[in-house]
Parts: sequence; C-alpha cells; structure tokens
Amino acid sequence: SGVMVAAKNDRTHQHLATQFKEHSVKRSYQALVWGKMKQKKGTIDAPLGRHPVNRKQNAIVTNGRRAITHWNVEQQFSSICLLNCRLETGRTHQIRVHMKHIGHTLFNDDRYGGDKILKGTVYTKYKQFVDNCFKLLPRQALHAKTLGFIHPKSNKKISFDSEIPDDMNSVINKWRLYSKHKNL
Repeated sequence: SGVMVAAKNDRTHQHLATQFKEHSVKRSYQALVWGKMKQKKGTIDAPLGRHPVNRKQNAIVTNGRRAITHWNVEQQFSSICLLNCRLETGRTHQIRVHMKHIGHTLFNDDRYGGDKILKGTVYTKYKQFVDNCFKLLPRQALHAKTLGFIHPKSNKKISFDSEIPDDMNSVINKWRLYSKHKNL
C-alpha cells in the first residue's frame, strides 16, 4: 500500500529513472516486524540478489547489488515493532530481505516466512490473537509512506505522503491494546 509514481511520457520517465539511479528520490516506509529491536535505530548495508534456491525471493548474497536501509523504531509492542524505514537504494524486496536478515521478518509476509508466529508465547489465546491479526491484514505489513523527488517539468522538489491504511492501522491498534494489557 502507499504512494508510487508513474511517468506519463518517455521524457518524464527518463528524468525519474535518473533520479532513482542516482538515489536522490526520498522514500520512507512503515513496517510491522516480528520481535523487539535492541536499538532505537540502525542501518543495514547488505548486498541483495536472487535467492540461490528460491527464484521467487531475493536474499543477501556476496555478489549482489549494494542495498542500504535506514530504520528507526516508531513503536514497540510485546512481540512486534512498528518501524520507519528509509531507503538509500531501492532494490526489489529490499526492506523485506533486510528485515529478515537481521531477524525481524515483516509481519504476515508469506514470501519470507512472516506469516507464522515468530515471537511471543505458545498459548492458544496468543495464537488466536495473531491469527485474527493475520486475517485483518492479509498481506505483508509494509506501507510506502513518503515519496519525494524533483518534478521533471518544474524542477521543484515535491513530496507525497500517504497515511497507514485501515487494515494495517487496525492491526497496530490491536497490538497496542494487547501489549498494554499484557503489561498490567
């Protein structure tokens, strides 16, 4: 979910493609990830390429293309965390692969294993709670929040922002309430 850009003509496409290639496009995402972060912010600098076995996935590979993701914690819940991720590069599945690499797979990301309970307890009520959250948010918990670039015609900086969609917001609120009651 979130913001994206599409070019209406070839000249605009070339202008935008150059900005993406030069990494001057500003992009930020919000992601719900499994687990508690040990630090409030960090940077992941790990090269991405095709997964050596599963061709539908990307992975950290030594001969991959450089990929850099900056992240900071927005909210910490009992077993998941809401992050703001800012891309310095823009590789396919970059946030999904980087978060899995550091042990914090995106919530309900079926391609990278986040659609199973990865943190928390073994109790039935917890499993039911998480399954309910999976049903409310039947996709990976990743949202393209901000996109900023130089307008191809006016040469002015422009930025677009998108609020978290209802499905993701409802899961965040459920975790907030669950975490609050868990700590009583």
